[in-house]
Amino acid sequence: MQKRKLGQGLEVSALSLGAMGYGKARELPDRADMISLMRGAVERGMDFFDTAEVYGPFTNEEMVGEALEPLRDEVKIATKFGWDVDPVTGINHGGVNSKPDHIRRAVEGSLKRLRTDHIDLLYQHRVDPDVPMEDVAGVVKDLIGEGKVRWFGLSEAGAGSIRRAHAVQPVAALQSEYSLWTREPEAEVIPTLEELGIGLVPFSPLGKGFLTGKIDTGTELDISDMRNNIPRFAPEAREANLGLVDLIRRIGEKHHATPAQVALAWLLAQKPWIVPLFGTRKLERFEENIGSLSVQLTPADLKEIETSDIKIQGARYPDEHMRRVGL
Repeated sequence: MQKRKLGQGLEVSALSLGAMGYGKARELPDRADMISLMRGAVERGMDFFDTAEVYGPFTNEEMVGEALEPLRDEVKIATKFGWDVDPVTGINHGGVNSKPDHIRRAVEGSLKRLRTDHIDLLYQHRVDPDVPMEDVAGVVKDLIGEGKVRWFGLSEAGAGSIRRAHAVQPVAALQSEYSLWTREPEAEVIPTLEELGIGLVPFSPLGKGFLTGKIDTGTELDISDMRNNIPRFAPEAREANLGLVDLIRRIGEKHHATPAQVALAWLLAQKPWIVPLFGTRKLERFEENIGSLSVQLTPADLKEIETSDIKIQGARYPDEHMRRVGL
């Protein structure tokens, strides 16, 4: 698989696999399948995997640790701290917590669950407005000095927070939502990353499944599906947003590519330091997604996308979630 460089010398596979969507509970019947999928991803050349303390909490990191322990020297593991999760009970109290002592406890727990002596990339999951960014970066700098962490990352942070953190401990990567239907980072965040030499790991590169072309106005989501609460998935928004899917489907037909492959290829074409992060439960979808690395969009394709008059309808998160973004 192709390699890409994020920031601070961190080189990883050009695509990353996110584990958030599975392994959140021990009783999941497909736990063994998900472990097999991650090991199969390594066989296919992927070496960059993403999890977080809060996924579960804890059970996701435990599963990733079990899956990748035999392959630890071949992979880079990213995890995250920053939510108010009790480090012993795993109870999520809601809200954020990046107090220095809490960060240290979170990292010790993550190391144990991931069955490793170091975390390759440690993200602050969300900015904590009550803790100076300099203090957060300072703790991570100390952890790097102790050998427990190798690179520092931020998630959904705004340009100001990125600059403040980077001044204390150079940031290797920002993980934020960025895709054909979420382009807000282009205004301020992406120029800041380019200036400072920081990589971008965009999550939801397929628009939480919408850009695959498999969701339309008649698609019924399970009652437990979080997308039911996302304004962009409301029926009237879906109808308007299908225009984007039609566009990338037409472009894909010229390249014998699926809409998902076009969406990923578009991200890969934006900057050489962008590494899209996708999640899937099926090996066939994994192989479809990594097939995007062979899709070379032409300047005409990119111009057609850029000059289209399609306006995306609906917010990407409910209001309460958006209040934690871009601080």
